[in-house]
Amino acid sequence: MGLLAWLWTGADQLRHRARLRSWNPEQAAGRRGEDLAHRFLQRAGMTVVARNYRTRAGTAELDLVAWDGGTLVFVEVKSRASEEFGPPDRAVDREKRAHIVRAAADYARRAGVELKQTRFDIVNVVFARRPRIEHLRDAFRVSRSA
Repeated sequence: MGLLAWLWTGADQLRHRARLRSWNPEQAAGRRGEDLAHRFLQRAGMTVVARNYRTRAGTAELDLVAWDGGTLVFVEVKSRASEEFGPPDRAVDREKRAHIVRAAADYARRAGVELKQTRFDIVNVVFARRPRIEHLRDAFRVSRSA
């Protein structure tokens, strides 16, 4: 592991411990997963432009929003301690997808981006001694006429 990676890992651990002092463990783990996914996507060449975007009504949220070339990508991050009950993305059911799509439509409208220029990805983070990260590009599709 290079020096920079070692420093990022140390910073992640310190930030996670600080969150555990004031957040419940599930929230802290979720945010840690988002931190790891954010850096993973940046290393893959994507430009993250928003985190934890909420609609004005607060009814839907996007974990990460990023540009991948000319495509605006809405990323749902799912974190788990293990894959004992299957991969984390299995938790993204029809209802969760509907919330993501609602927030994505709101974000795209505000950004002046047509839905045909968007994509929906999921990043799985499985915490282990060294967290495993899997990027599912184009994880689900929506009607582009919406």
